[in-house]
Amino acid sequence: MRRVPVMTTAAMLLLATGVARIAPAEQPPSRPVVDAPELAALGAHAVGVRTLKLVDHDAVDVLAPHRDRVLEVDLWYPAVAERGARPESYSGSLPAELPGPPAAFTIPGLAVRDARPEGGHYPLVIVSHGRSNVTAALSWLTENLASKGYVIAAIRHADLQRTEALEVPEFLLRRPLDIAFVARALQESLAHDGLVDPDRVALIGYSMGGYGVLTDAGAVLDPQGGPCKWVPGGSLLPYAAGGPLQSSLVVTHLRAVVAIAPWGAASGAWGNTGLAAIKAPLLLIAGDRDHTVDYRSGARAIVDAAAGANRYLLTYKGAGHALGLGPAPPSMRGSTWDISWFEDPVWRKDRIIAINLHMITAFLDRYVKDDAGRAAYIDGLVPESDAGSWRAPAGTPFDARSPGSADITLWKGFQRDYAEGLELLHHEAQSSGQGQ
Repeated sequence: MRRVPVMTTAAMLLLATGVARIAPAEQPPSRPVVDAPELAALGAHAVGVRTLKLVDHDAVDVLAPHRDRVLEVDLWYPAVAERGARPESYSGSLPAELPGPPAAFTIPGLAVRDARPEGGHYPLVIVSHGRSNVTAALSWLTENLASKGYVIAAIRHADLQRTEALEVPEFLLRRPLDIAFVARALQESLAHDGLVDPDRVALIGYSMGGYGVLTDAGAVLDPQGGPCKWVPGGSLLPYAAGGPLQSSLVVTHLRAVVAIAPWGAASGAWGNTGLAAIKAPLLLIAGDRDHTVDYRSGARAIVDAAAGANRYLLTYKGAGHALGLGPAPPSMRGSTWDISWFEDPVWRKDRIIAINLHMITAFLDRYVKDDAGRAAYIDGLVPESDAGSWRAPAGTPFDARSPGSADITLWKGFQRDYAEGLELLHHEAQSSGQGQ
């Protein structure tokens, strides 16, 4: 006689309601997965978040000759932990496939709204999102970096709807102007409050935000390039090479720049020589199967042209454009259009996030905080991650991470069998005497 297993009341209720199993609670994407490389882990600080409103008075704009431009900026910062405080849940929306309305979503966070800042003068990192994007979808990065002792200011650029005729000229003009304005305003106001060190600034941009941060890092706009031609009324020309306002786009005290899948090079934005004016260390992150911003004429061309900077290019082999946003929330998984904002067709998104966090942390710590110990994570690596090796001694735990050394070429901080499908190119800055 077959023994019938005893069912608990809870189990019978699950069957009665048609639920086969309980899905795990959705986690904040800023908290890395178990197979993340070493430096992806959250830092020692609790995180607060608040939203500022900044007004750029008499701003140049394609919508009106001059008007006050109101920008909301989401600020993440090291905070004092408070027992029982409720973490933030971020809300946002992205354009749906026409003729549908915008697709709304929520993302769980770990930051606490308006938490009391922890004392200290922290480096300031300005973050610029991509076309039609929202800052909520970048919480994987902003929360994680704030936990490591950075103040992160993510600009809500308030792009026009994609159906509006002036949408493209508007963001081509305003991306670099918004970033420069927010950097100046926060370097002054937050330094006065004692929250940031205004002499330690970094820029991070994704896609169209990449165009913005590269320009504000010193890449000189070409008057004959696409952006200057496409913005009506010559409104961008004063900020291009030889223009009277060219220097106003350059962010001062800039220590490092990160550009993820950056737009601009193929449009001729900086001509043949403009990128060589960047002097701050530069980390480019891209996929070599990017169908939105071509890899060869985009990130690969930028790393060659930015010869005045100490620069790195991290390439995800087989990956596309969706490297900047977090994992797709449940509400964005119902159509290929919606999910493609967030997810890559080949790579696991939580894996991309983990690697990005590891490499960005190493880069910023090295060049913004002057932590020389981080150099081993990004300098002197074998370019092809697959070529790295580690003959770990017997008894080494399966999840041990590479310590890196002369005879251990597996990328430092990566677990065995988990440094695959990546390439890291590194070029030192050329001196002014080496023809550029």
